[in-house]
Amino acid sequence: MLMKREGAALLIVDLQGRLLPAIHDGEAVIAEAVWLARVAARMGVPTVVSEQYPKGLGHTDPRVLEAAEGARVVEKLHFSCASDGCLAGTAIDAATQVVVCGTESHVCVLQTALGLVEAGKSVFLVAEACGSRRASDKAAALSRMAAAGVTIVSREMVAFEWLGQAGSDEFRAISRDFLR
Repeated sequence: MLMKREGAALLIVDLQGRLLPAIHDGEAVIAEAVWLARVAARMGVPTVVSEQYPKGLGHTDPRVLEAAEGARVVEKLHFSCASDGCLAGTAIDAATQVVVCGTESHVCVLQTALGLVEAGKSVFLVAEACGSRRASDKAAALSRMAAAGVTIVSREMVAFEWLGQAGSDEFRAISRDFLR
């Protein structure tokens, strides 16, 4: 199944300040999430950002919030956004396809993605924009999610499938600004 921007939303899970220093390749994960958020904003795809217990883990990295123009930020205590109820009334609730990234791959991202699949959503996980403290936990999470029906994708798969074709002003702008 191709990703289509109509009916899609981006969900950025728990990219929070106090957790990020412990994430394997955390700066790369942030850079990839920022890239995705900027592409989504440019293409009119709504973004929702979750924060796991922000009182303890801090708030979302400001680079992510800046890139995710107009994103709705939701707080949660459950590991899964899907079981916490925090997505009710958001763009994720209305979406048929959800592109997911964030941390930690084997905890909050995994449980959220599996919950979204159970809720009937088509879920696409952007591998390079997800992280865990240990690379082995991320690898296990990707494998488990794929086996459960989550489609593992790259950031450029998202951008090119949302674009659908070349030759437009939008394609030229996205290519110039993001696809170098």
